[in-house]
Amino acid sequence: MKKLLFLLLFCGLFVTLSAQKERLYSPDGYTMVMVNCSTDQLQYSVQSTHPYIDSLGNVFIEPSKIGMELDNGTILGRNPKVTKIERKSVNQEVTAHFYKKAKIQDQYNELIISFKGDFQVIFRAYNSGIAYRFVTKRKDPLVIKQEIAEFNFSGDERKFSNGSSREPEAFIPYVNRQPAKNGDFSEQFCTSFENTYVDTFLRDMANDRLAFLPMLVKQRFMPRWESNLNNWHIRLAVITEADLHDYPGMYLKHTEGNSMIGYFAPLPKRWEQGGHNNLQYVVKERENYIAKTAGTRNFPWRVIAITTEDKDLADNDLVYLLAEPSKVSDISWIKPGKVAWEWWNNWNIWGVDFKAGINNETYKYYIDFAADKGIEYVILDEGWAVNKQADLFQVVPEIDLPMLVKYAESKGVGIVLWAGYAAIDQDMEKVCKHYSEMGVKGFKVDFMDRDDQIVVNFYERMAAMAAKYHLFIDFHGAYKPTGLSRTYPNVLNYEGVFGLEQCKWADSKTDMVKYEVTIPFIRMLAGPMDFKQGAMRNGAYWCYFPSWNEPMSQGTRCRQLAEYMVFDAPFAMLCDAPTAYMQEPECTEFIAKVPTVWDETRILDGKVGEFIVSAKRKGDIWYIGAITDWNERIIEIDLKALGITSGTVTMFVDGPNAHRKGVDYQKKTMLVPADGKLLLKLAPGGGAAVVVQ
Repeated sequence: MKKLLFLLLFCGLFVTLSAQKERLYSPDGYTMVMVNCSTDQLQYSVQSTHPYIDSLGNVFIEPSKIGMELDNGTILGRNPKVTKIERKSVNQEVTAHFYKKAKIQDQYNELIISFKGDFQVIFRAYNSGIAYRFVTKRKDPLVIKQEIAEFNFSGDERKFSNGSSREPEAFIPYVNRQPAKNGDFSEQFCTSFENTYVDTFLRDMANDRLAFLPMLVKQRFMPRWESNLNNWHIRLAVITEADLHDYPGMYLKHTEGNSMIGYFAPLPKRWEQGGHNNLQYVVKERENYIAKTAGTRNFPWRVIAITTEDKDLADNDLVYLLAEPSKVSDISWIKPGKVAWEWWNNWNIWGVDFKAGINNETYKYYIDFAADKGIEYVILDEGWAVNKQADLFQVVPEIDLPMLVKYAESKGVGIVLWAGYAAIDQDMEKVCKHYSEMGVKGFKVDFMDRDDQIVVNFYERMAAMAAKYHLFIDFHGAYKPTGLSRTYPNVLNYEGVFGLEQCKWADSKTDMVKYEVTIPFIRMLAGPMDFKQGAMRNGAYWCYFPSWNEPMSQGTRCRQLAEYMVFDAPFAMLCDAPTAYMQEPECTEFIAKVPTVWDETRILDGKVGEFIVSAKRKGDIWYIGAITDWNERIIEIDLKALGITSGTVTMFVDGPNAHRKGVDYQKKTMLVPADGKLLLKLAPGGGAAVVVQ
């Protein structure tokens, strides 16, 4: 009888484990992940509710398959057999390094499901979103042929009487390459990850183009008891990834309706040095699988940040929290800061008695400017090493690099060097050792323009080698951040953004102003971005034109100042020429004093593609930046909400003619008002920069 009872209990347990649905709730209870282990392929879905309003909930992401296909035909997650279920809750404080805040609350509920076949799937639910990852525990290496990652958003084309619908809207950053031919996406795997967003219905996303991450999907829901068609509630989801190691990055590909799948670059099999100035590796042939990797490992987190408020996306910490903690034990030598940059302004200084260009006199001029204004670094961008040789030991004869490094050191300024991917990869340790011993502080590494497994591994090798020789890194020609800056805090910044450099060649139809009020909610969610602001030539929408030699920004001067607070950038560029800054002493003094890392960040207000208001604190001083689209806007800031009741307010605000002449601004100083309220009038394409101390 006992044996029979045991057998019945065992069978009941087996049935429960092998045919079940597991629910995981966020700590606040407003997001629920359903994991279905009873289907032919493992699935998840997400239900999101609106706090205090929509307690019945709505399915946000419909059942979506996940899995991994191995080269031997095994598909992890196919007919899943659960062997163990574990749950835990975590609520801890994380110390952040060189970030937008000093401390982060790390609170989540976790579900760990172990399956027959020596693998697990881990789900985490945060108040700010959800994430999942695969974990394998096998002795032999794995060859991953493909990963299954579906994102099936709910919604339909049904229209209501006021013209609105439940169709999800998407902000799509397409790879800037030609559409696929005959299903061949190989050309799209070589990209600089720079493009503006296409704002459209998700169902209208192109099937023959890949989108890079992060990507935003916006949905409308109505509480079930309401009949007011104007009372929609919004859910926003940004899809990205975190803790990417020894594995290709993920793209998104539209399939049908409101569905997308993850898409991955196959592992390169054969490549040649070439591309831009012979500084890249051009892939000639790829394997029929995406990764070859260790059998026991954690795979990247698939991240979906979820919120009902646009502004929350600009202050989301999921990527940082999900990244591997620091591998660098001593970080005291890492010094974030601002850098005088010569490439954007094309070395265009004037009023001097020498010919400006890539030479000692010009760089000493930049160094003197940086020292005088308290700018921490000067960068030598492309041109200091002999062109097309991909050899960082061949310095052009016009430059005495050891002399410039010593000259900069005597002035309290650090030198940073630009380096092409192939040039630094060929003898990474020799290059890092040589230039570290010379006194160089870091490298801006450029033109990787891929995110397959080989390039992802290069990032980590580069970060580790640079840390060994006390060098920091700014990755350009780069994919979005995935948390490497937490693992290697000497990685201070990334490009992977359609930055201000585009104004050197982008035609007048390019709307940088709208893009700049979109990226804080999407691209910046992944991590810091080297947008390269600080232009002193500022054009209204009708007078902007591209210029290689004398580039300008779109929008107003105050917009450029505000972007030092709006954009997260521990290593922040001053894109314009020293001569231009010296003719604008008020603006230059402001830029020079703005910190690049912060103790606290609060996003006071914002709407994707419309405007944003960011408040950041360093010590006892608050810095507030606001920027808008091409619509004039009045922003009210409640200083009491920041705990400010007294002090001095210094404001840079758009002048009365800033809509006509972008450089028009006014500097105002006042005491904190008794009611704590500040009203800022932003011109079309405008901004405001405020300091309260």
